[in-house]
Amino acid sequence: MKRVDYLIVGQGIAGTMLSWFLLRAGKRVIMMDDGKANSASRVAAGIINPVSGRRFEPAWMYDTIYPFARATYEEMGKLLQVDVFRERELWSVFPTQQMRDAFISKTNGNAYTEMPAQLRYEGLLDQPFGAAIVRGATVNLRALLPAWRSYLEAREALVSSHFQQDRLEVKGTGVVYEDIQADKIIFCDGMATAASPFFKEVKFLPNKGEVLLVRIPGLDTADIIKKGITLVPQEDGLFWAGSSFVWDYENEAPTLQQREILERNLGQLLKAPYEIQGQLASVRPSGNDRRPIVGLHPQYPAIGLFNGLGTKGCSLAPFMAAHFAEVLSGNALLMREISLERYFNISRG
Repeated sequence: MKRVDYLIVGQGIAGTMLSWFLLRAGKRVIMMDDGKANSASRVAAGIINPVSGRRFEPAWMYDTIYPFARATYEEMGKLLQVDVFRERELWSVFPTQQMRDAFISKTNGNAYTEMPAQLRYEGLLDQPFGAAIVRGATVNLRALLPAWRSYLEAREALVSSHFQQDRLEVKGTGVVYEDIQADKIIFCDGMATAASPFFKEVKFLPNKGEVLLVRIPGLDTADIIKKGITLVPQEDGLFWAGSSFVWDYENEAPTLQQREILERNLGQLLKAPYEIQGQLASVRPSGNDRRPIVGLHPQYPAIGLFNGLGTKGCSLAPFMAAHFAEVLSGNALLMREISLERYFNISRG
């Protein structure tokens, strides 16, 4: 029987960050993950954007979470010897004059945005209403996740298999899963949590996203480009082009319907030809109130959840994981806005 402090289920961005901070705190951790190729974190582009949605509102807690995220990713990159974090400009193309006016009105004086003196990419992009510059970043999840997986494996802290609920035993002093005994089990497994009998009260809003991998001859940039669709440059010369949002879907597989929608959006952005090299799809986990879902189960304190990071996962995960690690160590009280208890109708004072 292997004895640890925490068994973490799911090695997406949530599980990766939580295991990082727990290990830094001196805790014994085992990660269980089946390496699912189309998990939300493995398909995501890793964008960090200070502006949210079409209303151009500042992202929640951005002034706090962004510098913390940058420092964390840079530290992880040094340890793992991979290029993890890169600050980038987001070239945001306005689809209409009304959107341009709204952006200027909402972001006037914002330290993260500016109106450029001249247009970029003339001849390549359709941008009759101009564009704005938003200062953001990307997290190289395609490098970070496998590098952290290898790090855990080298320390015998990885179980590369699918979690099976019927093999979990909840004891008075913790949990037992096959030959692993842990004080606590923390689920960081995205939409798989929705099927857990312990979290039936949690209201998830699962949505399916699809992306294309495209090659665009003549477009050579480190910028993220956005107008209806978002282009994120990849290390192999391709662009991640996405993503769609679908609330009603039959399965997790890519579809012809969404490919056609993505191609139509590409056609509204690009003047240049492009070549489709692939299509990916995944289901994103997010809570019904757009806030992370974090905490220990009110009836089963050996069972915890760190989930629901949504499309802001790469910016939120480091700070929230560090905070949860402090809570688990008894050094902090859990933030009210993210507490799992809000789904169990429990007063928090």
